[in-house]
Amino acid sequence: MKINWFPGHMTKALKEIKRLLINIDVVIYVLDSRAPISSVNPSLNKLAQGKKILYVFNKLDMADEKRTKEIAPSFRKQDCDYVCLNSTMSGSSKLIKQKILNLCKDKTAKYNAKGIKTTLRAIVVGVPNSGKSTLVNNLCQKAKAITGNKPGVTKSAQWLSIGDNIELCDTPGTLYPNLENQEIAKKLCLIGSIKDQIFDEVELANDLIVMLEEKYPKEFLERFKGNKTLEDIAKARSYILAKNELDIERTAMAVIDDFRKCRIGRITLD
Repeated sequence: MKINWFPGHMTKALKEIKRLLINIDVVIYVLDSRAPISSVNPSLNKLAQGKKILYVFNKLDMADEKRTKEIAPSFRKQDCDYVCLNSTMSGSSKLIKQKILNLCKDKTAKYNAKGIKTTLRAIVVGVPNSGKSTLVNNLCQKAKAITGNKPGVTKSAQWLSIGDNIELCDTPGTLYPNLENQEIAKKLCLIGSIKDQIFDEVELANDLIVMLEEKYPKEFLERFKGNKTLEDIAKARSYILAKNELDIERTAMAVIDDFRKCRIGRITLD
């Protein structure tokens, strides 16, 4: 199974992001805490060079918090900061605004010295389904950006005001043209950054089982009651087709869905 997904609207989105970045003060780079390293898009990295970046480790409520907080500090560098949160929770908007203001304090001080109140501009970027639009709605404190639990919901850039003299641009989720690292591609499939029709669900579920047995064996065994193969899980759940055949495809999607909906536990794959 070779996984690659780069629809035409992503090419358009990357060109638009490149154009917008000229006048941007802060890049808000949203990562899915269930696979934060795999959520880093090299194409966005290249575009964001030289910009102040706030990395948002989102969906913390669905991820292994300890593992996420081990990974996150490596993203704090000169002109870069990070925050770990669940963008659906109240209070997250205040924290992000504080981080934006802190990253831009030199610019703000410079204008304040001249008696001018400047507007700060931020742009939200990240892979599909990382929770960008949910974060934007939280920052606006109302539903202005369209959201959905699938990739490709946001199709074009949208400017919004979030108060404190900060303007925010929500952008479509973007991947990169060639997903050469297939281990990363599999993790992106599992967190829903790549649409389900692209991958083989049985192969992906088997790969997920291997990852879980290696990194979260206790949670894996508890969820599936000691069954370690799709065949055994199908039997245990009575996923049976005509002529007493096991419904392996249904079982595979059920295992993937269990991961996505946190039924196995709070998992970080990276």
